[in-house]
Amino acid sequence: MKRSVILGYILIFGCFQSIAQTISGTFPSLANQTLSLEGTKGFDTYSIGTVKADEKGQFSLSYSPQDYGIAFLSGEDQKPFVVILEKTSVRLEGQVLSEASSIRILEGQENRWFEQYTQEQGKREQALSAWAYLQNLYQVDPLFATQQVPNQAIGVEVIRLQQEDGQFIATLPSESFARWFLPIRKLVSSVGAVAQYRTAELPQTIAAFRTMDYADPRFQKSGLFRDVFDSQFWLLENSGGTLDENYEKMEVSIDAILLSVGKNAPLYNEVTAYLIELLERRSLTNAAEYLALTVLEQNKVALQPRLARQLEGYRAMKVGTTVPEIQFTGDILLQGKRIPFPSRLSEVTAPYRLVIFGASWCPACSEAMGELIPLYEKWNGLGMEAIFVSLDTDPTAFQAYSEGMPFIAFSDYKKWDTQAVSDYYVAGSPSFYLIDSSGKLLLRPQSVKQIDAWVDWKLGK
Repeated sequence: MKRSVILGYILIFGCFQSIAQTISGTFPSLANQTLSLEGTKGFDTYSIGTVKADEKGQFSLSYSPQDYGIAFLSGEDQKPFVVILEKTSVRLEGQVLSEASSIRILEGQENRWFEQYTQEQGKREQALSAWAYLQNLYQVDPLFATQQVPNQAIGVEVIRLQQEDGQFIATLPSESFARWFLPIRKLVSSVGAVAQYRTAELPQTIAAFRTMDYADPRFQKSGLFRDVFDSQFWLLENSGGTLDENYEKMEVSIDAILLSVGKNAPLYNEVTAYLIELLERRSLTNAAEYLALTVLEQNKVALQPRLARQLEGYRAMKVGTTVPEIQFTGDILLQGKRIPFPSRLSEVTAPYRLVIFGASWCPACSEAMGELIPLYEKWNGLGMEAIFVSLDTDPTAFQAYSEGMPFIAFSDYKKWDTQAVSDYYVAGSPSFYLIDSSGKLLLRPQSVKQIDAWVDWKLGK
């Protein structure tokens, strides 16, 4: 091999050596345990590496520039310690990874800032919530409202705490990850206190979420992507207005999020998919419908086929529309026994009909059936019938599964190729559709609890 080629390999290897950083530590309680390091990327985490600590609990793991950002260091108990993987190596010592107070950061300036701010900001948040409670008491309660001196003192202390927080952030280098990360972490962690104790901060907190740049590459490495959306919509849902008012706030926030990620097609698809899942999980159907229709009506970003079909279901199966007929082909069973009638959905004569798509192989369906079947007698007595559309392909499994159902079940054993699955834009199981006697869609509930709440509200008067 030529000397120049060998020299080139040496130089390249040297570059990689200089780029790679390490996180190391000494934790006697972790002696001979396997430690894992997981990085963050958007909504997900990924494995950076694993290593076995020696008999003294010493370990070292390497990471590369693509891993810079928030990561999770775990022992065999899977209780992680949050760490910033920074441009300089990180060195720790302590007792237990799950007890941050027992850990000393020997090397890693970003982590020192993170540790200091986390400890101080937690105390400031507690103090601010306490002062907010007292401030409200001294301003509203007649027993205290005349006491101007303590009222003014409380206001001064609140301002001091807020300024102290901002001053700490301002001292950090502008290019540091901590300078960007810590305010966002604070915003997410303060949501509960703002909603409960510091309601005067609601407008500025909601505005802070709306003005975020969700396309900022640092978000992908923050470990906060999921929390930012979850906490934001929880806050909007619990912001004190009527349901309609809160839905209007959600629509404004949805528009702001989509605008922020609109120039990054993969991220746009990823964020939309997560938001739909989040809104459905929280039974915020109106907001989910608004999101779906907004995304479908835009023409700047190409949607992934599966996501497009899921969203299209909100347009095609919008509340108030007349649902397609369902033909009960294949086997029609009642408590596991074949019956000849009815042969279609329209022949089920009940004021309200709940169509359920599910299967014996679906764990979530079995969980839902466990909640639904004990409620069926009450629902049925108030005028609602249930129809189970099975996605099973095995007749024996379908028959055994339907034996415990006190309502009609049918299967043509075509799984996702069942015509009703296509007609109703079913994207997962279980899926529920509540229909009135004329065939109009009344509700697309996301859980058995939501159905039961609707029954109590609408039929149990």
